[in-house]
Amino acid sequence: MNRILFFSLAALAAVVFMGCRKTSVCHIHGTVVGEQYEGKRIFLVPFTGPATAETVDSIEIKEGKFEFTPDSMQMYKILLDYHYRLGIQPLIVIAEPGEIQVTIDSISSAGGTPQNDSLQAWKELTEKYHREYAAMNRLAAAKKQQNDTVQETRAKEQAHVLHVAYKNRSRQMAANMEGTVLGNFLKGMFPKTYKRKMPDGTEVTMDADTNEPVK
Repeated sequence: MNRILFFSLAALAAVVFMGCRKTSVCHIHGTVVGEQYEGKRIFLVPFTGPATAETVDSIEIKEGKFEFTPDSMQMYKILLDYHYRLGIQPLIVIAEPGEIQVTIDSISSAGGTPQNDSLQAWKELTEKYHREYAAMNRLAAAKKQQNDTVQETRAKEQAHVLHVAYKNRSRQMAANMEGTVLGNFLKGMFPKTYKRKMPDGTEVTMDADTNEPVK
């Protein structure tokens, strides 16, 4: 009876262990839009650090599909062979346990895991911000040409409001993802303070929004 119980527990532990191993693996499943990319190579490149034969992975696109299984849980760029990148948007992904679904085209996207879902949301937020911010700056430039200083000022103020809102949304996402690869990335992109070296050699902590010393 004890022997049977022992082997039953051992089998259960093996199943649990195998399940844990399975969930700790990152699989990137990709689709490339466009028959012209069939047979071309696509690359998984570390977002930071050296891009060498040891750190870069690549695979041939077959039937519009590709897969990567990165070993390191970090941020990567997915890039087509440089001969074929025109019109294709590079994509940032975060390797983390789970199944990541990727689409590579003129508006590349990724999702399927917590960090990549959040990264996609931030990507869409960023693209929307850039469109609206650029539109306000174009409007300000047009009003300046027309010598309409009132409307020029309003457009510039609206551009500033958009910038502040985008920065605060990004900082809030960083706080929500505290301790993750994405959280650290956004925190580095939108710091609240930075260090400035003074003429006497000392370093002063500056407010990133006002560029004034932190009191």
